[in-house]
Amino acid sequence: MNLADLPLGPLERALVDSLRRLDPAAEPLVLISAALLCAALDNGDVCLPLARRAGQRPWADHAFCLPALAEWQAQLQASSLVGGDGDFSPLILDHGRLYLARFQAYERQLAEQLLSRAADLPTVDEAQLSASLTRLFAFNVQQPDWQRLAAAQAVRRKLAVISGGPGTGKTTTVVRLLAALLEQPGGERMAIGLAAPTGKAAARMAEAIRNAKASLPVSEAVKAALPEQARTLHRLLGSRGDSPQVRHNAANPLALDVLVVDEASMVDLALMAKLIDALPPSARLILLGDKDQLCAVEAGAVFAELCAGRGFDAQAAADLQRITGQQVLVAQPASRLGDAVVLLTHSHRFAGDSGIGELARRINGGDVGGTLNLLKEQRSDLAWNAQPTPQDLLERLDRGYAPFLAAAKSADPQAAFAAFNDFRALCAQREGAWGVAGINEALEARVKRRSQVASRERWYVGRPVMVRQNDYALGLFNGDIGICLHSEHGLRVFFESEDGYRPFAPARLPSHDSAFAMTVHKSQGSEFSEVLLALPEQPSPLLSRSLFYTGITRAKHKVEIWGLPARLAEAVATRAERAAGLAERLAVVVLPVPPAGKDAGQLALFD
Repeated sequence: MNLADLPLGPLERALVDSLRRLDPAAEPLVLISAALLCAALDNGDVCLPLARRAGQRPWADHAFCLPALAEWQAQLQASSLVGGDGDFSPLILDHGRLYLARFQAYERQLAEQLLSRAADLPTVDEAQLSASLTRLFAFNVQQPDWQRLAAAQAVRRKLAVISGGPGTGKTTTVVRLLAALLEQPGGERMAIGLAAPTGKAAARMAEAIRNAKASLPVSEAVKAALPEQARTLHRLLGSRGDSPQVRHNAANPLALDVLVVDEASMVDLALMAKLIDALPPSARLILLGDKDQLCAVEAGAVFAELCAGRGFDAQAAADLQRITGQQVLVAQPASRLGDAVVLLTHSHRFAGDSGIGELARRINGGDVGGTLNLLKEQRSDLAWNAQPTPQDLLERLDRGYAPFLAAAKSADPQAAFAAFNDFRALCAQREGAWGVAGINEALEARVKRRSQVASRERWYVGRPVMVRQNDYALGLFNGDIGICLHSEHGLRVFFESEDGYRPFAPARLPSHDSAFAMTVHKSQGSEFSEVLLALPEQPSPLLSRSLFYTGITRAKHKVEIWGLPARLAEAVATRAERAAGLAERLAVVVLPVPPAGKDAGQLALFD
């Protein structure tokens, strides 16, 4: 077979060429498998699951068909380019999944370290913990009080995974569980760190904790010990530009006793593996996120995999009732992380009659008919344009951003950012009339004409921009939002920071785009008063349940959806799943009952 005839991308061909240099006699099927793996990684998968692809045509416009599973595995195992777990080979075949060696190592090491941390229970003063939780969560009348239960588990374990949708009280929970930790014997000496994947998410987390701790029923000493600053994960680990290496690792661990990571659903496999590696074995790790949101842009769906198989066995349920007074249902966990995972279910943001809250539930439930019917009810916080046109969309966005553009003329960064966060356009994709690029270009042209700015001029008052790459020297990171305003030094682009607003000359900015519209992926970790979600006119592989859910839940008060009924139905019906093996590595595997007379257990752990 001539690989030159296959529709491979530049990165896939580069990988194939590298493997050919290592083994000039490599079988075409091995090289094709590597190319398919490369494409899978680009789509967010960690590995290539052979069983799913065996016997299929990987390219619809090419006659090549993959062999049956047994034959495919045999050819891979016979290649010098493919090894097994622990081998020094560029490709690793592990339990029917083909990996690049680096990603297989990330996944295996992450699973091992998570299980080790979950099994190592710290010493806890249960009487003090019970008293702290009773006082700190007295405000909550929900039964069971999942916030109190999550806090109890985070204090009692070195690993806690807390998942919940918008408004379910993740920040409220974490500030109180940190207070409970500080009230434990010796807690006043704890070094606590706060981190998030993006600068915006880190800033929001720090602000929320600063605001929440003022009303805590704790001593002034405990309030003073609560952290007020958060860092991005890249800054925390000491990322070195484009190098995959970071400054902090197992040999140079972080000087922390507790680390809280917000928006953990956005953390990819490689970054999570590096984070766990850099955390001292004695430290507690608390991961906050929403398992139903979009996964990380890079490969992996770590947070969702950690939340799989959660449950409380009889012993855990009894312990929690003794400490918190809360009863939970007993369910044998299918994951060895077991009761380390707690799901917050009650939304304080979306009341029982909230259209957004009900829409989120129907989307996550895959209820296509229910979703469309709800949008036809004309709820006060929901709007749906089922027959959208690009011109109508442009007119609507022009009206939506009018208050922001008026506020930008005041040259007051605080007023401009507040107005910009009142309304935001979100898109499923980047390209096309219904994508970020098309909307930004059309709307920007209209704004320039009205402001009498030359079409060739890039900078004007009110231009919002999003940074596309990290610049550690400037302290600007991928996803940061800036707004161009007048200043005493001319036009400057202002960015939010912990100390207010930082101005930059436009020429100093790293790579960036205009940001009237942004992708749903880029909106994660943000909240806006009102959201307009524009879906593509044609079917798209990007449309999924998690994208739809993430987009609508960025809105605090109202969401407006522009999309054909068919596109909405496709989004609700499509559950995006990424190929990975972390959940399986964490799973409890039930083995067959051994023959009589054999001394063997019925439960075995997956290795």
